Amino acid sequence: MRKNSRRAVVVLGISLCLYGIESKAGNPQRAGEAGATELLIDPWAGTSGFAEANTACVQGIESQFLNVAGTAFTDHTQVIIGNTDYLGGGGGMNIAVAGLCQHVGATGAIGLSIMSMNFGSIPITTYDNPNGGVGYFTPQYINIGLSYAKGFSDNIYGGVNVKLVSESISNVSATDVAIDAGIEYVRDVAHGHKNFHFGISLKNVGPQMQYSGDGMSQEVTQYNSVATGQSGQMTVQTPAQAYELPSLINIGLAYDFRILKDTGGKSAHRITVAANFTSNAFEQDQEMLGVEYAFKSYFSVRVGYDYQNGIMNPLSTDPTTGGRLTVFTGPCAGVSLQYPFGKNKESTFGISYSYRASNPFDGCNTIAMQLSL
Repeated sequence: MRKNSRRAVVVLGISLCLYGIESKAGNPQRAGEAGATELLIDPWAGTSGFAEANTACVQGIESQFLNVAGTAFTDHTQVIIGNTDYLGGGGGMNIAVAGLCQHVGATGAIGLSIMSMNFGSIPITTYDNPNGGVGYFTPQYINIGLSYAKGFSDNIYGGVNVKLVSESISNVSATDVAIDAGIEYVRDVAHGHKNFHFGISLKNVGPQMQYSGDGMSQEVTQYNSVATGQSGQMTVQTPAQAYELPSLINIGLAYDFRILKDTGGKSAHRITVAANFTSNAFEQDQEMLGVEYAFKSYFSVRVGYDYQNGIMNPLSTDPTTGGRLTVFTGPCAGVSLQYPFGKNKESTFGISYSYRASNPFDGCNTIAMQLSL
């Protein structure tokens, strides 16, 4: 039975690779055709500071965003809450996130996360009141993820994440379901440590999404006779165009260098080098590179770079000019501090911070608190 499970995970990995090839990904000409692009925003401090290069080695509840297979590495219970000041002066948007991951069974883990984007209050404007003064509305973007992952052997881990995607304003809303799947492979290439990591994940696969609600209807005047001027009111419903979800595939590699063993014979210092390739179905492809240094479980610092075609050029809205098509300029960095406590110091409380550079605006600042029991 265990052999069949491992075979199923290998088949899943091959299928994910084939999907990435067949999806005609990395087509900037299709930019803007997909919706629900908040699914592409990383709300977690650890992975965003790594430039999302750690697809192959991500662990814990943050794995739900990047590669859900990594949630299987959760030993007991992990809770993270965080907040992102998105693009600083670019509009005052904030992203709140909370996640819980619980170890179940021999090698499994269940994860639950909620991400909410706050746009603030926006004045209501109408044809008769173009300057507002008739109230405010608050857009709501909420993503809820429920995942399950497990270890199929000492080397192979796999998982699936089901997400509820919701976007709404006062009188228009859209709801959809998306699925993520991923695997991680680890191997001991240095005696005593699983230093080599390989990961692949498929994200945001689901049916088309479409807006509906009272906001799609309007009152119009229908003239029965131009000569007599007789008219009547009628309600016209204008359907919204359905749109695709921003599907993508991640393929990553990572390697841990463990140095300077302490008195217990364990490595006190770790340096992880990670790389990731993202094949986007509706945007340009991305290549990420990141490096993380960690001292035991107390302290870690990471830097990364997210490269896209034209990233060094001025910002442009025309994909044919070769200019940068994103406000992000590539550099990312982050730091984590953890305090062990409890019996045998197995529980930890930590704080993480990350920064992503952008031009224009003031970049993204993410801070999070983590409790592992």
